[in-house]
Formats: sequence, C-alpha cells, structure tokens
Amino acid sequence: MLAALRSAVLREEPYGPIGGLPEKVRVDRGKDFLSRTVTAAFGLLDVTVEDLPAYTPHLKGTVEGLNRAVESMFLAALPGYARQPRPGKRASRPKDEVLLGFEDFTARLLDWTLWWNTEHCPAPLRGKTPLEAWQDDPTPLRDVPAADLWTFTLEDAGTRTLTTRGIRFRRRDYAGPWMTGQAGIQVRVRFMPHHDHRIEVYHAATGRYLGPADLADQATDEQISAVRRARAARSRRLKKDLEASQRERYAAVNQPEAPRRLGALPTVQAEAELAQAAGTDLSDLAMPDLIPPAAPPADWRTPPSLVTRTAPGRPAPVPSAPAPGRRPGSTAQTTEDGDAS
Repeated sequence: MLAALRSAVLREEPYGPIGGLPEKVRVDRGKDFLSRTVTAAFGLLDVTVEDLPAYTPHLKGTVEGLNRAVESMFLAALPGYARQPRPGKRASRPKDEVLLGFEDFTARLLDWTLWWNTEHCPAPLRGKTPLEAWQDDPTPLRDVPAADLWTFTLEDAGTRTLTTRGIRFRRRDYAGPWMTGQAGIQVRVRFMPHHDHRIEVYHAATGRYLGPADLADQATDEQISAVRRARAARSRRLKKDLEASQRERYAAVNQPEAPRRLGALPTVQAEAELAQAAGTDLSDLAMPDLIPPAAPPADWRTPPSLVTRTAPGRPAPVPSAPAPGRRPGSTAQTTEDGDAS
C-alpha cells in the first residue's frame, strides 16, 4: 500500500507527470487503507484521511466511474474474465482458454492506463484527455522529495554486501555516489515493484537510511558525474592523509632541549625489521661462498665488499722491450727453420 502511495505521489520519471500530495484522501472503509502504518504515513505527509460511511459510492463518484471503465473496457476483454453478462448477451468462453500470467497482465494494464491518460477523451472532459485536463488545472501542487519516501517501498528479504561494484540485486548492479569508501558493509534493499531503475539502501544493523542506488548500466550523465566527483573527492582526501603521515613532526617543548621527533622508532623494533629485511636480500640468498666469483684482472678496481671474497688476480702482462736494431712496432719474420730474421 505504501509503495502504491509513493508511485501516486511522485511526479518525476518514470512515475509522473501526474502526482503530488493530496489535501484529503477518502477511504471506502478499506481495512488496508485504515491500518496504523498507512494512516501514520498520511499523517507525516499532512494528508487528511476521511473514512466514508458504508454504502455511499456517490461520495467518490470519479473513482467508481473509473472502476467501471476498467472493468468494461479492459477486464472484460481478457481471457478468463469471470463476471460474464446475463445469458444470451454473449457467448460463453471455451474451457481450455489460456489465462494470462502476472507479468503479461501487468504489461497490458500499464499499456491500457497509458492509452486512457494520453489518447482517450472521456465525454465529461469535453475533448481533452485526462493528462491534458490535469495540465490545464490551475490548482497548485504539493511535491515531496523522493528521498523522504524511501520507506514507502517493499523490503527485500536478506542482507547484501556492498562491494566496489555496488550492490547486486536481482542479477543487476546498482551504484550510487554515497557508496564511495563504504565497501564491505552489510545493507538491506527496498524497492518499487515494476520500477527497477532505482533501489533504496539502508544499513542492515542500524536501519539507518544510506541513500538511493541507480541501475549501473542505465545511469544518466548527471548520475555518472556525481559518482566521479565523489571518487575524486575521496582520492584527494586519501592523498592529503598520505602527505600528512609522511610529514615529520616534533614534540612540543617549553624549555631548550634537543628536538624529539614524534613517532620515533625504538631500537628493538629497528633491529627486528633490519634482521627480517636481511633475510630477503638477493645477494645473500645467492650463496657467493659456495661458488665464489671469478677473480677480476689486477688493473680493475674491486669493490671493498668483494675484496675478501675473491682471489687475487694474475698480474697484467708487461709489454717486452723491442730488440736492438728493430724499429718499434715492427714484427719479426721467421724462416723455414723457425729462426727469426
């Protein structure tokens, strides 16, 4: 009942344009309309509820006329219609007639409602459709934000976990700008029947309302921009927190003394971390003592860390002096006997 009230009051898409808060609601002694929950909801919206006396259909003639039109123009043409006219007026229906499912019936009813409001011109409206008559009515309207009617929805059973992709509901992903930084919490979902473009989300443990979530693959440009702004703001906030954590701070003093850095590292903790880091050094894990590196040439400069691990290299060859009577750079020629000439 509250979901139907929400659908009737909201004028935004896809509920509108007809809607708005009424000043008075007349109830024909229906127990579902007179329940504590519904009357409390009307009271919060400042709507007067009037319980009509029995057998007074003339006090709500517009509704009665619409009900007769629905029955005679829509329901009577459906398969399985039980309220047949008097015998002789219409042929009986076959017994093997295939009845409509709930989804098919709902789709046909919505199509008929659209036709009634936008194409059909009832005689009392003098050539106007109900939508045109509504738009020409100068009566001021009272609107209520959709966020204030989040409880006027159906509650889905069970809890769900909010992830980085949003909320998974009926094999679809729903996301909202308020979800940034909320991954991991348990939530519950409220929804509107036949309107799967948006769901209402609240905290599973506290019942606190968190906000709406729109279908991820049907989000509008404004919704996508809002999500991006929220993510950018969170990124800037995390960056500032990181910069603040890296900034050095010192304890306040009231007399001259050596500066004391806040968050100083104790000696025991430093030694423990260094010992743990030493076990991950690749140079130590390579076991150089098992296969020592080859000795470098003597004219190379050996790093101090490798001097004790390498054997001394062979001395570099010294070029010999040229023989007497030979020009520097000339090569000796040998004879067939191997003597140099």
